[in-house]
Amino acid sequence: MLDHHVEHWVVAHRVASLDWLFVWLSHAGDYGLVWLAIGLALAVVTRRAGTAVLVAAVVAVAELESAFGKLLIPRARPHDDPLIAVPHSHAFPSGHALTSFAAATVLARLAPRLRAPFFVLAAAIAYSRVYNGVHWPSDVLAGAGLGVATALLLLAVACRAPRRARPAD
Repeated sequence: MLDHHVEHWVVAHRVASLDWLFVWLSHAGDYGLVWLAIGLALAVVTRRAGTAVLVAAVVAVAELESAFGKLLIPRARPHDDPLIAVPHSHAFPSGHALTSFAAATVLARLAPRLRAPFFVLAAAIAYSRVYNGVHWPSDVLAGAGLGVATALLLLAVACRAPRRARPAD
């Protein structure tokens, strides 16, 4: 199976001096914490609390989707020389990829000039899961695609939501 060959190839071609970075990226992506921090920082800088709320909402939805997906599709994780503890949950879809791409998509819409760094960080976090030996590449690709779709749906709903009337000056 191609998935297994790619995962084995990535693990076999790790660069020891970069192991710390990919371990850190995986931990930074846990529960979307890095994305929540970025959303909060952006909300403070722009003085728009809605930014933090929208990022928190997409992270929460993505985490729920990931948990539900893992219940529906009981796929075993690889155990090919992992660099981090192998989670006890199932592999499909990658929650880190789902949450990262969902948050990056929302943040890219809110701060278009930072679009590239957001997606580079999302891709790095997602790739770290294969590099660290705890996900198959298809888990990551599915998570990334579902994350983007989730964010686009949430943004569409948020754009259609009625705004509260502002008090007259």
